[in-house]
Amino acid sequence: MKSILSIASLSLLLVACGGSQKGTSTSKKIADPSVYAQTITQEDLKTALYQYASDEFEGRETGAEGQKKAVNFLKEHYIKYGVAAAKQDGNYFQEVPLSVMAKPSVDLSINGKALKNLEDFVSINPMKTSTLKADQIINLGYGIEDDKFSSYDAIDVKGKVVFFMTGEPKNEDGTYVISGTKEASKWSNFRQEFALKRDIAKDKGAKAVLFYHQDVFAMAALRYGGSSGRMSLAGNDNNMFYFLVNTETTKAIFNKDVTDFPVGFKNEVLKTSFNLDFTDNSEAISSENVAAIIKGSEKPNEYIIISAHLDHEGIKNGEVYNGADDDGSGTVAILEIAEAFAKARKDGHGPKRSVVFLNVTGEEKGLLGSRHYTDKDPIFPLANTVADLNIDMIGRTDPNRKTGDRNYIYLIGSDKLSTELHDISEMVNTKYTNVELDYTYNDKDDPNRFYYRSDHYNFAKNNIPVIFYFNGTHDDYHQPSDTPDKIEYDLLENRTRLVFHTAWELANRETRIIVDKAE
Repeated sequence: MKSILSIASLSLLLVACGGSQKGTSTSKKIADPSVYAQTITQEDLKTALYQYASDEFEGRETGAEGQKKAVNFLKEHYIKYGVAAAKQDGNYFQEVPLSVMAKPSVDLSINGKALKNLEDFVSINPMKTSTLKADQIINLGYGIEDDKFSSYDAIDVKGKVVFFMTGEPKNEDGTYVISGTKEASKWSNFRQEFALKRDIAKDKGAKAVLFYHQDVFAMAALRYGGSSGRMSLAGNDNNMFYFLVNTETTKAIFNKDVTDFPVGFKNEVLKTSFNLDFTDNSEAISSENVAAIIKGSEKPNEYIIISAHLDHEGIKNGEVYNGADDDGSGTVAILEIAEAFAKARKDGHGPKRSVVFLNVTGEEKGLLGSRHYTDKDPIFPLANTVADLNIDMIGRTDPNRKTGDRNYIYLIGSDKLSTELHDISEMVNTKYTNVELDYTYNDKDDPNRFYYRSDHYNFAKNNIPVIFYFNGTHDDYHQPSDTPDKIEYDLLENRTRLVFHTAWELANRETRIIVDKAE
């Protein structure tokens, strides 16, 4: 890999940080960040990762003994580097109360027909124990709200039980109403429609959703039934029941076989009886985020967050899921970046803004640690949080990537909220690291929905600019074969340096980046 600076240049050459860019001139000279980027090395990353992703850590299952070893590993490194705890009480750990979900006890009848949990319906959302009775169900057809088509025209679903099915409407000529072509839109892609349709109903105040998708019902029953290890934030009340249903349930709703009922383009109110008794059987546990900080010298109350998730899949069927790439690679990258900033501060070149190193738990369980931080207990005010640089899998290459440089990284989200952040990211990379920045998965309609699947999203939904650094999936993704010997450490080094340089620029700019694209 091409080095960033020659050994001869490793002197404290003072330059203006990003001085060639508008808005980046500084009131005082600061050290060349490349001096400190050079301290991020393959050897150090490898040493840390071989320990962090070893069998000793038992796959770092959220709340389990291996995860406790992991958080202590991180704490010890921050102490070693002289990076202080982020919390005012000096504790590196932020407690994250969780619930381990078990199969709920559910009695559901529609129009007098008793329906069976996991046979006729599956409960998706964790909910508190409660009852719900209704004398109508609103048939929303496809449950879509789009510029070209809405299932919600002239109807109020607040506090109501609603039904919708998979798919989207077509014209008489066989083309799709929304796309105008014979190619389906995101509303027919299960990975997308599952969340999109749910969230629209929730935003409109629906009390319960019955979603018919027979093709995935068996899979959902397997995943959401029994003691699967699924978790949620403790005390998290979603305020809306979300049930995936099969044909027996639709027969009860419409009093006829599912193949006969007209969905059509219009919604309709169905007079019916709906009776639900729901008992939550979840178990309380606790986990931890790890948070450390280097306080800013001039703007200590503005925060740059660098995040990665510390957890993985644990042990399954006697095999340890080491999670070297996912997300051991991001975790050790944060440690190296923290050490580089600490060395700069020791030399008198600490950042102007505070830099927070946030290792979050429960990502594999639904972004729980980052959601706890943003939604329930932000250590630092979200209004003062400038950006989140999130690292999740940066140690491998994507075998499905057919063209381009081996030294690449997928960037997701950099342009979603701040044009300035995107431009800074591009500038920093050109100036220092020359990684090929690949935006393949940055499209808002990307069917993989990677933008929504890692911890940066919980910051982005609060209008905090983000960059998600990601190498893509591979055959070892979420397998016990994701081991540290398969990491490409030269790539991990350069990608880590890219994040460091971006954080350095954000922390030392004269002005805070502007959010100019918030919705």
